[in-house]
Amino acid sequence: MARNIRIKVARAEKDMTQGELAARVNVSRQTVNAIEQGEYNPTIKLCRAICRVLGKTLDELFWEDDDEK
Repeated sequence: MARNIRIKVARAEKDMTQGELAARVNVSRQTVNAIEQGEYNPTIKLCRAICRVLGKTLDELFWEDDDEK
């Protein structure tokens, strides 16, 4: 699983820490870190919650291009 830099960038654009994002989507900071590191595959429900908080679409944050694998 590839690292998800797009979530980290979107968080930075909102000036939000991993802990703040985690609190908004009801998971631990460690879960957000694991998603960003590509160590955890979130459920679609969690993906949608992250997208809502960060103001992005599923494609913007979670779509994997062939060259990103």
